[in-house]
Amino acid sequence: MEDQRTAALNAVPPCGHVLSSEKWRNSSLVQSLRGGGVNVLFESELGVADFHLPNRSCALYVSECDIVAGNSYKRKLVRYRNAGSSFQELVVVENTRLSQQYFSAVQKFVVLELGLTVLPVSGQTEAAQLIAQIVHSSSRENPFRRTVSPRILDPLVLAVVQKVPGVGGVKALALLQKFSSLQQLSNATSSELEPVVGRAAAQHIHSFFNRSTGQ
Repeated sequence: MEDQRTAALNAVPPCGHVLSSEKWRNSSLVQSLRGGGVNVLFESELGVADFHLPNRSCALYVSECDIVAGNSYKRKLVRYRNAGSSFQELVVVENTRLSQQYFSAVQKFVVLELGLTVLPVSGQTEAAQLIAQIVHSSSRENPFRRTVSPRILDPLVLAVVQKVPGVGGVKALALLQKFSSLQQLSNATSSELEPVVGRAAAQHIHSFFNRSTGQ
């Protein structure tokens, strides 16, 4: 379980994708990302980070409500800084009419005390535009993007794989990197699946596809 959590903390989404914490699934930010041509995968084991981006950066979102409510967000920022991620850690901060008076203090804490990068936004829509810009820029600049299987980038295939109980965005990507098609995945034995996702998930996946195909 610990190995799977570590893998999720350091998972890099493919070009054109964002890996999002499950809590953002029904948010306007995710809807705006999709409207901007970004494919969103969901994972419940990202730790403190809210998003992983394909340029090996991650983002934590600090909302207007977080800032106005008090200093509890600072503890979350410290955990984020201390999480041991191999990514560049970004902090997206809402700088609104209500939070503006606190923004300078937040910026000083994040930049001077924690050494992280602040990205101020007016709200979730602007945050989505910023993240989409990073994602699309990464796709253009990444010289290895042609080596990624087009099947991995197919949101329909990913959606099918993620319907398997216990399989999130990270495990779905790992499976599709190992098994290049749904047919190969559905025909895989538990012993072939186990090195990729662990014993328990391998049994769930094998049972799911056997039940689905009537084997």
